[in-house]
Amino acid sequence: MSAIAADRVSKSWATAEGAVLAVDDVSFAFEAATLNVLLGPSGCGKSTTLRLIAGLEAADGGRISIDGRDVTRLPPAARSISMVFQSYALFPHLTVAENILFGLRVRRTGKDECAGRLARVADLLGLKPYLQRKPSQLSGGQQQRVALGRAIIAEAPVCLMDEPLSNLDAQLRAEMRLEIRALQRKLGITMVYVTHDQLEAMSMADRVVLMRSGRIEQNGAPVDLYESPANTFVARFIGTPPMNLLRLESAPGGAVIAGTDGPVLMDGGCAAGMLGVRPEHMQLALGDGVRAVVESVEYLGGDSLVACRIGAQTLAVKTPGSVPLARGDATWIRWSAGAQHYFDPEGLRRSAPARRQGATLFA
Repeated sequence: MSAIAADRVSKSWATAEGAVLAVDDVSFAFEAATLNVLLGPSGCGKSTTLRLIAGLEAADGGRISIDGRDVTRLPPAARSISMVFQSYALFPHLTVAENILFGLRVRRTGKDECAGRLARVADLLGLKPYLQRKPSQLSGGQQQRVALGRAIIAEAPVCLMDEPLSNLDAQLRAEMRLEIRALQRKLGITMVYVTHDQLEAMSMADRVVLMRSGRIEQNGAPVDLYESPANTFVARFIGTPPMNLLRLESAPGGAVIAGTDGPVLMDGGCAAGMLGVRPEHMQLALGDGVRAVVESVEYLGGDSLVACRIGAQTLAVKTPGSVPLARGDATWIRWSAGAQHYFDPEGLRRSAPARRQGATLFA
């Protein structure tokens, strides 16, 4: 039985221009004790989907269940969930301890039970030295821990998080990603986490649901979205830097990159589609591969990102260390046949074997 399931859930907003469909016929199922990420660009419907699970918004259609129980029309308090918001929503006049205990006291939990739970949560999150401080006396990371503590002290089996790290700097975000993932595993709770940051999704999630315009583009493990993107949107959204997408055109013997005279990469029937190769799967070569012209070189320390032009199209190559290239230099690019992806004219991933004969760079 799935811990959380949505079956054809929809939600629309009324505007002066008419109804806007924020969530459009969305279905998914999350297993118990897993961390699941709703990912996508701003306005894709991920936060609205989370609020529908929480009961903060009422669904216009479909069914939501938690632990096998239909909660579609139940209020948030009856759904056995906890939630961490994008803003920490801490009460500035209360101490850390009082903020963490606020929900329990509203529910009139006994003093001994409150004290026991507070001790466990403070120890788990490293908040013992700060229990008598006010939120204004804490760093951003410490305030985030307080918000987490207030959620997990309820001991609900489901925890929802709406972009909880967006207010932190890069270093704190990296640290908190590890802490949240470790906390979820330790407690064995089911977590649904909303973010627009694909790095957070790829590094934390058991399952990623990538959304666009209120619909699900792909639902799967992080490795599935990276290695087998369902369409060009997924291919470009997942990965840093994003996948190179190159238009193909027909040539004698098959399909080549548009604007070049070869080599032939795929069968002729693929000429109307697009070739996809990730920058980290490409290699710079000398006199062997597809001829390119260097547009720019970004040295990143451990890697260099080389922007190149093939015909009228641009692509990026991620290569280890520094490279002795500059703008205007000629180079050649190669990659393995297994690194290629093919997308049809509608942008959907399709199976298309590479042409091997006479193209040793793709062997």
